[in-house]
Amino acid sequence: MFTGIITGVGRIAAVHDLGSSSSYGKRLVIETPTGYLDDVGLGDSIALNGACMTVTTLDAPALRFTVDVSAESLARTAGLADTGRVNLEKALRAHDRLGGHIVSGHVDGLGHVQRFEQVGESWALDILAPTELARYMAYKGSVTVQGVSLTVNAVEDVAGGCVIRINLIPHTVEHTTLGDLRQGSPVNLEIDTIARYVERMLRLDKDNNA
Repeated sequence: MFTGIITGVGRIAAVHDLGSSSSYGKRLVIETPTGYLDDVGLGDSIALNGACMTVTTLDAPALRFTVDVSAESLARTAGLADTGRVNLEKALRAHDRLGGHIVSGHVDGLGHVQRFEQVGESWALDILAPTELARYMAYKGSVTVQGVSLTVNAVEDVAGGCVIRINLIPHTVEHTTLGDLRQGSPVNLEIDTIARYVERMLRLDKDNNA
């Protein structure tokens, strides 16, 4: 489990094929900030851009670890197939503060940035969420974007899904990879766990009363 509070910005330094065809996944070499791996062990979970991954090798003095990503995960996420910056979050410990919201680290779908521009001291971020995720988006609800816990300020239903509008404070832009986004950028989305269960209960209630 995670909280959507990014604990470091790392970098995918190298991408290695695990096989000779597209049915194979890739091994990622991740560089981290100084000291980031001091409390990490083999087999620990670290979320990369919101996708939960397992540490397969670890070299703390060199500030590096690796993860193996399946072809299925690569097909359903953004930002993990090439070198570049990634948001990092270590798995939640029982005594940690829950600063964001409950995040599973399982990407539910891809959104696409419609607008990203500075407005006053903050940044306006509009994302088109696909139809299958639209029913989970709500005003003042939570959503995870590239692993970052964010609050939805407005929802507009449109053809092909809905546009969610988010306000980013300067701290978030400066301390995550969200500042790298551009119009058209694909982003990993994870819906709020509570919304998932509410939708399930309402659907069962509707089916039972039909």
